[in-house]
Amino acid sequence: MNRLRKNRRQSQHRWQDILRRRLSPRIFLQRHAQVALDSLGRLYRNRVASSMTAAVIAIALAMPAGLYLLLGNLERLSGSWDGQASLSVFLQQDITDDQAHALAAQVREWHEVASVQLITPSQALEEFGQQSGFADVLGVLEENPLPFVLIVLPAGDTVDPLAASALRERFGRLPETALAQLDLQWVQRLAAILDIAQRVILIISALLALAVMLVIGNTIRLEIQNRRVEILVTKLIGATNGFVRRPFLYAGIWYGALGALLAWLVVEAGFWLLSEPVSRLAGLYHSDFSLETLPVQLLGILFLAGTVLGLLGSWLAVGRHLAAIEPS
Repeated sequence: MNRLRKNRRQSQHRWQDILRRRLSPRIFLQRHAQVALDSLGRLYRNRVASSMTAAVIAIALAMPAGLYLLLGNLERLSGSWDGQASLSVFLQQDITDDQAHALAAQVREWHEVASVQLITPSQALEEFGQQSGFADVLGVLEENPLPFVLIVLPAGDTVDPLAASALRERFGRLPETALAQLDLQWVQRLAAILDIAQRVILIISALLALAVMLVIGNTIRLEIQNRRVEILVTKLIGATNGFVRRPFLYAGIWYGALGALLAWLVVEAGFWLLSEPVSRLAGLYHSDFSLETLPVQLLGILFLAGTVLGLLGSWLAVGRHLAAIEPS
């Protein structure tokens, strides 16, 4: 038995010397390509079991990708709401028309401001009469009690409560301002909800990534057990652990890549089914909002995550179970 082990170690050293002397970088890449294609062929020959494994991986990858994409659409929708985090700046009663227009032009030059709309007292009175239904009653007033109003939309991150509050304080220091009003409550709630959603998606992504690694690792473990005799024979003739490990690593990579491809199809199909009712609902609110599907960057991240998780899952399984298979 000792002599057999000694001969096997000598064969392994002989194989390693031959590989170091004769394998050029081009031949080395060809060997890897051959093993990768052979691993893909094994998956195709067992396509029923491979498809089931890839489907489980796809579901695990599609959930965080879909949630992240949905959150991005919600943030884009919140950025398109009319009057989002807007300030209502009520001017002093003695402000003239020229002074109000001059102040509006001055405020438009501020870098914190995206747009300014000036509402005159006559426009405000007319709008109030239409919305309240008291147009006839308001018509008997001797003078208009409503002041000039600036509707200011902050620039940049409009859902940042601190930035919006700082802008309101700046307006409050102006001598022309009687009252600067900002409804920060819904802004703070929206910011908190989006932050919680991002953290929940990160937690779900981490848990599902672990699930993908476990699924791939268990699949590779079963394949190692099914090919136990083949592995023993290969090691008996002097094959190194790296040579034996390589097909299983490529199998894990293929599982991850196929799962990512199916996950992309699942997400695209889901958002395609939702796009029409969402567009119809947005049309009822006079909005042209439509759902965005996976961008190229997120698609690349999805494929990279799938292949990396497949490699890690197969590496852990191979490192644990392949070392236990040694010729006696």
